[in-house]
Amino acid sequence: MAHPIRTAAWLGCLALAAVTAAGNAMAQGYPVKQMRMVVPFPPAGPTDVTARMFAQKFQEASGQTVIVDNRVGGATLIGEEAVVRAAKDGHTLLFMPTQVAINPSLLKPSFDTLTDLAPVTQLTYQPYMLVANPATPYKTVKELIAYAKANPGGVRCASSGVGGGNHLACELLNKMAGIQITHVPYKGAAPALTDTISGQVEVYMPNPITAFQFVKSGKLRLLAFTGAKRVAVMPDIPTVAEAGVPGFDAGVFIGIHTTGGTPRDVIARIQQETSRFLKMPDIIKNLTSEGGEIVGSTPDQFDAFMRSEVAKWSEVVKFSGAKAE
Repeated sequence: MAHPIRTAAWLGCLALAAVTAAGNAMAQGYPVKQMRMVVPFPPAGPTDVTARMFAQKFQEASGQTVIVDNRVGGATLIGEEAVVRAAKDGHTLLFMPTQVAINPSLLKPSFDTLTDLAPVTQLTYQPYMLVANPATPYKTVKELIAYAKANPGGVRCASSGVGGGNHLACELLNKMAGIQITHVPYKGAAPALTDTISGQVEVYMPNPITAFQFVKSGKLRLLAFTGAKRVAVMPDIPTVAEAGVPGFDAGVFIGIHTTGGTPRDVIARIQQETSRFLKMPDIIKNLTSEGGEIVGSTPDQFDAFMRSEVAKWSEVVKFSGAKAE
């Protein structure tokens, strides 16, 4: 019979080895050099902040230097192309929001988004808020739709720019609800928000990060969230789908891609390590504090999601006639 003390010691060694292996999952042949996180936006925005959180985690886990490379310009295409042209070894990662699924139909890039960029994982999903100026006569989505039908073109929807996610979310509402809300583009979220608060436009679909404080202060009226399910931090607020437009689903996701043709085992390793980071308390707190949802999908799941998003936004771009500025 095995000696109990020796057996316990042996099992303890196995457990320690397992923990060590899990903690150094990226040390086995990858990464072998500096990693680069490409963000096609200026520093300090939501995508950049997310990339920097994960850059720190990757650096701590691997011991390799990890840099964040803000490749701004070309309506995000400069950053995407930098990853498309990178070595197919997984050392260059693209941190990109919903725009990556809109660009194929709006900007018609020289590369194929679905093959030249390899999906690694969807990190997060966050719905927009459908907000209205408090002076408007509608307090629900159904009332907004009824008013828009009775007054074609009489409701104006702000956006942070032509072809952006919240512009096309408004066009998706037009398409699915059979209404004609007039799009009013601004150069960024701040002026769009300001004019909705002042009443220059009636409705807006902002990211909750920018609008929560104004909803809480009563400067904006929150009609609904735009995702497929309710938001945990405000569970009493319905979704657009629940409130009158079945099947409506629009929001902001942030995902990680790498260069198309990167070996699947390398992609799997990146995803596995990212999944581990997504369970860490500091990451959870930072990604969910404003109504965001952690996803952590597999490469195949993210690929399927990307294909469905590209198809959805292609239809909306065609319906709206949106053209890149």
